[in-house]
Order: sequence, then C-alpha cells, then structure tokens
Amino acid sequence: MNLELKKAIDQISKDKGIDRAQLITTLEDAVRTSVERRYGDDLDVEVRFNEDTGEIDIYQFKIVVEEVENELTQITLAEAREHDPSVGLDDEMGFRMKIDDLGRIAAQSAKQVIIQRMRDAEQEQIYNEYKDRIGEIVSGITQRRDKGGWIINLGRTEALLPKDEQIPKEHNKRGERTQALIIDVKKDGRGPQVIISRAHRDYLAALFRLEVPEVDDGTVQIMGVARDPGSRAKVAVLTRDRDVDPVGACVGVRGSRIQNIVQELHGERIDIVVWNQDITVYAKNALAPAVITKIVVDEAENLLEVTVPDEQLTNAIGRKGQNVKLAAKLLGWKIDIFSESRYKEANGIGRGLEQIASVAEISVEQLIKAGFQNLDDLRDASDEEISEKLSLTQNRIAELRSAISFLTPVIEGNEE
Repeated sequence: MNLELKKAIDQISKDKGIDRAQLITTLEDAVRTSVERRYGDDLDVEVRFNEDTGEIDIYQFKIVVEEVENELTQITLAEAREHDPSVGLDDEMGFRMKIDDLGRIAAQSAKQVIIQRMRDAEQEQIYNEYKDRIGEIVSGITQRRDKGGWIINLGRTEALLPKDEQIPKEHNKRGERTQALIIDVKKDGRGPQVIISRAHRDYLAALFRLEVPEVDDGTVQIMGVARDPGSRAKVAVLTRDRDVDPVGACVGVRGSRIQNIVQELHGERIDIVVWNQDITVYAKNALAPAVITKIVVDEAENLLEVTVPDEQLTNAIGRKGQNVKLAAKLLGWKIDIFSESRYKEANGIGRGLEQIASVAEISVEQLIKAGFQNLDDLRDASDEEISEKLSLTQNRIAELRSAISFLTPVIEGNEE
C-alpha cells in the first residue's frame, strides 16, 4: 500500500460525505480482522495507518520467555536479545509485519470489510439526515411497485409510499415525479426505510405552508385538519392579526392558492373553517354550509347535539355522512344531527317545553342542559332540584308548576 491508499481515503471521504477519521479507523479494524482470521485470535497485533507514507503499519507483539510454547505470542530470551540486547524476561517486544504476509485472501477480506463499513457509515448518515426531516415534503421519481406500496427514488435513498398512505383511486406511473410527506424513518437491515404519505392530514397542512406565505410565517395558524383523502377535507384556521382574513389568505386571489393545493391532491374538495374557542361557534363553522338552529353541549359525554331545519338535514350530514364525520374529526367531539321535527319528537319537546322555558324566562337549551328533557322530567323534579339547577325563585317555580299542569294533558292528547 502507498500514497494511492491515502488519495483513495480522501476521495471516498469527499464523495460519500463520510468522516475521514472514521474511514481510517474502519480500514485499521478491517486489516486487524484479516490478520486475526489468518493467524488466530491469540495473535497480539496493532494496526496503524501511516499518514506520511500512506502505508498500513502492522506490529506483532511477543512476550520474552525462557521456553516458547506459542510461537505467535512468545519469543526466547536469546532470540529477543538479537534484536535488543537490553531486553529481559517477561518484556514485550514489537515486530513489524509485512503487509504482503496477509496474502491474497486476507487482503480481499479486508477490502470487503472496508466496503461494508463504508456502506454502514453511509446508511447511518442517511438515517440521521432523514429522521430530522419528518414532517417535511419531499419529491422523487416513482420507480417500482413493491408488495408494501410504491418505491420512490429520492436521490440519495429510496422511500416507501405504502398503500394505506396513498390517496384512493390515485394512480402512480413509473418515471413520474411524486410529492409526499415524510412521516417516519425506520432502521432496516437493508438501510434506512423512509416512509412517506400523501393521505396524511399533516401533508395537507404542509401544502398550506408551502402555498400560503401567511401560514408559513405564522400570521395564519392551522388549528386542525380532517381529511377524507381524495374526496374532501376541512382545515381550521386562526389569525391574531385583525387586518388579515385567514380564509381569504388561504384561498388567495381568485382562489389561486387553494386551487394549487386542490390540483396537487387531484381534486380533493377543501373547506376552510374559522377556528373559535367557543365550541358552539366552532361547530357551526365546521358544519357549514349547513344552517344550524341550535347546539346543545354535553361536556360529560363530549357530545354535541345539533339541530338543523328539516330542509338543511342533508347538507349537515353530507354525502354518506361525510360532512358531519369530518366536522367531528376536526372538533374532536361526537356530533348527533337532528332535524327540528325529529329533535322535538326524540326529546318530547314540542311547543310544551318551549312554553315552559318561556314561563321560566330561560332557554330550552338551559332546560336540557340541566337534565330536563321533557315535561315529565320537570313534573317529577322537586322544587329544591329545580331551584338548584335553574336558579329560579319560589314564585317562578309555582308559575312553572301551573304551566306544566296546564300543558301536560294537551301534550298527552296530541301524542294519542
């Protein structure tokens, strides 16, 4: 070996981006492994790369003894003193070995170890690079179909676009450029496995950051995303800047920004929803374009009971329940949708409970929230319970009792 080896190390370090010191250590370890394979583990050797000569220096160490039992590790005192007259028993002496003594097989073995170590180092570097890029959009060339999905060539490595991370009915073609979001990076025996997605909700959020400067700089915040990939999505947005319309910023002039995103997602319909801390206001925004009559909040059950005009029921639920399903995902609440007629029927409200609410000068929602779902609930409740739950005076409770007595026969007669 000579200065050509030094040049090769420098070139590999530059081309592969592998630390030079790590390469030299790998080379020294590979040569040491080859020597031990040929002569056995008992051999005590030290391997060093000589920066000046570009040579691999190998030193074999032996113990000075009176009688040799192992020629690989021991040397007689007489023989040792031929090299160094001052040596004594139990001293350790080092002898330089010639690299040619490794032989062709050992040299080939060293080469294989070096190649494998280089590959391991490169894969570790790729893993460290991509694990820090989770949540980032990448682009690559669709290469081939694998049993787990499509393999996308990212340049330095390949990524897997699994079947369940693809947009339904979207067809990939070999040689086409594909854009997706990195959602995971796994260590694998064959190298780092980069997992990407086009169906993930974070991909949609990342596209907004890419297309909308106000989202990218934080002026407009994305508060939540719910997707039915390839079909429809809802994105909740918020801004603290009074001069900025968050919906308008996301849509862009004549819809230019949102259209770029829709085109990338092959026609996925996107609703921009204004986020609100008040769950009832937020729910009304999320269920648009449906018109909402009223919303009853059940915090204990994390449930919203939403009432809409009869003619708005289809809009509220959406095709195959899509609108209400996406709204529930966005809000993180369960949602029950009722038409006005169905709500009154289901809760026994009718005009009776509404009139009771009018007498008590409170809303129907307050009655329901307090646990009074119908006239029977109010009739069976004690004055103390009504007072505690509705904060009514005794005079108002008496008026309420009179109204219940008056209305009950009417309601029961209607039910018959």
